[in-house]
Amino acid sequence: MKYALLLFILSITLACNSKKENNTQPETTTEIQDPAEEPRSYPVAFEKILEAHGGLDNWKSYKTLQFTIDKSPNTDETHTIDLQTRKDQIQMGAATMGFDGSQAWLTDPEETYKGNPNFYHNLMFYFYAMPFVLADEGIIYDATTDLVVKDVAYPGFKISFEANVGSSSNDEYYLYYDSETYKMRWLGYTATFGAEEKSDAVNYIAYDNWTNVEDVLLPQSISWYVVENDLLTEPRNTVSFKNSSLSKEAKPDTFYSKK
Repeated sequence: MKYALLLFILSITLACNSKKENNTQPETTTEIQDPAEEPRSYPVAFEKILEAHGGLDNWKSYKTLQFTIDKSPNTDETHTIDLQTRKDQIQMGAATMGFDGSQAWLTDPEETYKGNPNFYHNLMFYFYAMPFVLADEGIIYDATTDLVVKDVAYPGFKISFEANVGSSSNDEYYLYYDSETYKMRWLGYTATFGAEEKSDAVNYIAYDNWTNVEDVLLPQSISWYVVENDLLTEPRNTVSFKNSSLSKEAKPDTFYSKK
């Protein structure tokens, strides 16, 4: 995963296919497949979650994702991401932010943006593109306890990152899903961004408002929850998305260059 944030773990083990040798066949020359060419395996439950959202192969067939975060009319943010290279661009009023493949950049003639482009340029993409971004390289899946919200138990798994993956490899995510539909239901995450030590403070986001974008299921809105005495009580704030689209056409590299 290029950036962790952005969220997000697992009560089952990695699926493995066993192969049996057939000693009755004539001896033949066996072609050994390069391990690098073998498809990556995921925990069984995670594969079911990906399928419930449209399938990983289907997701990977698209090259460009675009969505707008619904804010006031003059500050709506339009995010465009190259899903193959993870280059991105955010148009927000007079300011434009992006990542050209090697570094984040900001063009802000009116000096209205007060945040950190290195942190923000793909933050909302990772929250929006759940659960597919949790299939990125360099991710480790582990067991975790169920998340119980209002007497409903949601199974899930813990996700961490191999060393030097992205800019926040100490971040941890917890993905929880509906045990009947396998749709993603909650994301827990810790945010360290640049810190050398892991954080114990877990933030929780509700994923309970899905919509079809082409043939992929993506969130129409997500809500951060208040946590009191280790209990998720009520929404703290909600981010809504609109004008979402997926395209199998890539934009030119210049689109993601500094303006």
